[in-house]
Amino acid sequence: MSTDNDRDELARVHYLPTSPAEADTEVIEGELVTDEEYALLTSQKAKALERYRGYRRDALTVYKTVRVAATHDYTKTAGKTVMRHGTYVLGGAGVLAKRVWEAKTNSRYERLLRAAEVQGDWDRLAEWEQRAEQARERRHRRRMDWLDAPAKLIKAVVIGAASLIGFLFALGIVLAISSKDIGRVLGPIEALMNLVQWIAWVVTVVWGPLVLAAPWAIVFALWNIGRRAGAAPSWLMHSGQRSGEGAPITPSIVVTALRDLGIAKLASAIKEMGDAGASMLGPIRIAGCGVEVDVTLPSGVTTEEVQRKRRKLAENLSRHEHEVFITIPQAARTVRLWIADSGVLDEPIGPSPLVTDPDATADLYTGRAPWGQDLRGDAAAIALLQRHFLITGLSNQGKTAALRALVLWLALDTSTEFRIADLKGVGDWRMFEGLATTLIQGPTDEHVIAATEMLEDGVSEMERRIAALEASGATDGVTREMARKPGSGFHPIFLVVDEAQVAFMCPAVGEDKRPYGGTKNTSRYFMAARKIHNQGRAVNVHLWQGTQDPTDQNLPKLVREGAHIRASLVVGTEEQARMALGDKAVNGGAAPHKLRQGADKGTVVVAGDGVQLPAGQASITIRTHFINGEDATEVADRAKARRGTVTTTSAAEPEERDLLADVADVLGRDSAVKATDVAARLRKLAPDHADYRKLTAEGLASWLANEGVAVRKANGTLTVRARLVRAALDDRDDEG
Repeated sequence: MSTDNDRDELARVHYLPTSPAEADTEVIEGELVTDEEYALLTSQKAKALERYRGYRRDALTVYKTVRVAATHDYTKTAGKTVMRHGTYVLGGAGVLAKRVWEAKTNSRYERLLRAAEVQGDWDRLAEWEQRAEQARERRHRRRMDWLDAPAKLIKAVVIGAASLIGFLFALGIVLAISSKDIGRVLGPIEALMNLVQWIAWVVTVVWGPLVLAAPWAIVFALWNIGRRAGAAPSWLMHSGQRSGEGAPITPSIVVTALRDLGIAKLASAIKEMGDAGASMLGPIRIAGCGVEVDVTLPSGVTTEEVQRKRRKLAENLSRHEHEVFITIPQAARTVRLWIADSGVLDEPIGPSPLVTDPDATADLYTGRAPWGQDLRGDAAAIALLQRHFLITGLSNQGKTAALRALVLWLALDTSTEFRIADLKGVGDWRMFEGLATTLIQGPTDEHVIAATEMLEDGVSEMERRIAALEASGATDGVTREMARKPGSGFHPIFLVVDEAQVAFMCPAVGEDKRPYGGTKNTSRYFMAARKIHNQGRAVNVHLWQGTQDPTDQNLPKLVREGAHIRASLVVGTEEQARMALGDKAVNGGAAPHKLRQGADKGTVVVAGDGVQLPAGQASITIRTHFINGEDATEVADRAKARRGTVTTTSAAEPEERDLLADVADVLGRDSAVKATDVAARLRKLAPDHADYRKLTAEGLASWLANEGVAVRKANGTLTVRARLVRAALDDRDDEG
C-alpha cells in the first residue's frame, strides 16, 4: 500500500553505460541508391544531359506560356485594336495628303475627265475640260501674286506701323491736353509696349505645353480622319464592322459592289475612273424601307449583264438576294437599284384596311382596291374598272388569298355582280354564298362544264349589252351613272375562275363534239374567255382568272395576253415569269422567279394597266395583305348586310341515271349486244353523264353484275343479253 510520501517521490532514472568509442561516433543520415542512380550522381556526362533536359523543359514551358498568351482571344483583340488604331493614323495621313494634293493640283479634274471619257459622255468631258482650264488659270494667278507678296507685305507693315505710332502719339497729345500733363503724351505708346511685353510673357509660359501637345493633337486629328474614312484593312476590323450587314449604302459601297461583279469591262472602266467611279451614280434617295439609286453604265456594259448578276450584287452590298431589285428606267444604259434595309422585307406588313375598318366602302368607278404595300412601304392600290385580271404562281403561295382580297373589296360596291367558279373546291370561296349569283365549287369535269357554261352565259350577256348600248345611242360607253342605275342592265359583272388550269386541261367533250378544255379554237372555255377579253370590258363584263404553275398548255398565250392586269407570285423559271407577266416586264426587271418559295408567300410582281408604276418601270412588286378565312367571312357578311343577300346557284349535281332502264333502252329490239357497243350507246344517250363518259366493257359488266345481270362472253367477247336485263327490271318492279 503506497503512502503520500511515495506518491510525492519522482521516478528514478537509470543511465546505461556507453563506451568512449560509441560516444564519439557521428550519426549520418542517407538513403539507398541503385547503380544507375549512383552513376547519374557521379558521371559528368549524365549531369550535363540532365541539365540540358532541364533547360529544354524550361524553354518548352516558356514557349507554351507565350503561345497561350499570344493566341488568347484577349491578346488577339488587344493586338488588333492597337494595330487598327495605328492604321487609322497612317490612313488619315494618306487621306489628308490626298486631299491636299487634289486641292493644289488638277488631279481631281483629270480623274473626272478619264471617267467621262470611259463612259463616252462627250458633253461632260468638254465641261470638265473647261473647268480644269479655269482652275489652272486661277492657280497660276495665285502663284504670280506670291511673287509680289513680299514687297507688298513689307510696305503694308511699314505703313501700318507708322499709322499706329502716329495714332498713338495723337492720342497721347489729346490725353496730355485734357489732363494738362505733358508726360501723358507717351502714355499710349507705353501701354502698347506693356501689352506686347505681357503677350510675350504669356507665349513664353504657354509655348512649352503647346509644343508638347501639338504632336498629340495632330495624331488625334489624323486618327479621326482615318477612322471616318475606314482606313484600316478589313481583317483588323471587329466582327460587327467586317460583316457590313445592314450598313448604310454609300456611293463607295455601290461602286465597289459593281466593280466586283465579275464583269471585266465594268471593272476595268471603274478602275480607270479611280475614285470617280461614283460619277456613274445618281443621287442615293430614300425610298420607303430602303434606298434607290440610278447607275449609268460605261460603254460596252449592258443592263442585261448586271441583271444576271443580281445575287452577287446583293452579296457585295451585304444584302440577301431578295433585298435588292434591279429595274430598267427610261434612260439609256442605266439600271435602277432598290436596296432594302437589312431584314425589313422579312417582317410582316399590317392587316388589310378591309379588316381593320368596319366602315370601309368601295366604288369601282372612283376608288382603288387596297391590296398591300410596295417595297418602299407605301400603300399599293389597284384600279379595277373595266380591266381583265390574271394572277398566277406556284401552288400554296397565296394566289387565292390575293385574288379573293380584291373581290372582297369589290363586294363592298353594291352595284357589282359576281359569278365565281372555284375549281379547287375546298371552301376558299364559301363566304360568297349569298353574294355571288353563281358559285361553282369543285374540281370535276362537271364543275368545269358548269364554269364553261358560266363564261358562255357571260358572252351572251356581253353581246346583249353591246346591242343595247348601240341602240341607246350612247357616245361615252357605259358611264358610272348607267352602271349604278338600278335595272339599267349595265352593272359591273365579274366572272371569277380560280384554278383556271383545271378548265384548260379538262378532257370532257360536249354534245357538239367540241372539247370543253384545250387551247384550240374548238375549245369552248378557251373561246368564251377570248370573246370576253376582246369586248367584255367595254360593257362592264370582266374576266378574272387565277392559275398555278403556268405553261402553254394550262394557260394559252392568247388568254394570258388578254388580261389588262397581270400578277405573278413566285414561279419556277424565267420562262414561266415571261408567260405570267410578258417579255416587256421581265426585260424591264420583273423577276417573280427570283422570289423565295414559301418565304415570300403573298408577294406578287404586277405589270400592266391599273397599277401605279414608278416612272420608267414596267412592273412593281407588292406585298399583299393576307385576309384569312374568318376575316374574309366577316367582310363578306358586312357586304351582305349592305347590299342584301342574293340567291346563289351552284353547279348542277351529277345527273341521276337508271342504268338498267338505260341499258334496256339502248338495247332496243336486239337480243344480245357486245358490251363495248352498249357502253358507246350509253355515252350517246347521255353524253354529259360522267359515269357513262368513261364507261368500258369491263366496267359495264361489273356494274350490271351489281344489279343482278350476268354479262358473259360469247365468242370471246363480253355480251349483254336483253332478256337478263328485262328480267332484272321485272324483279325490281315486283320488289317495289
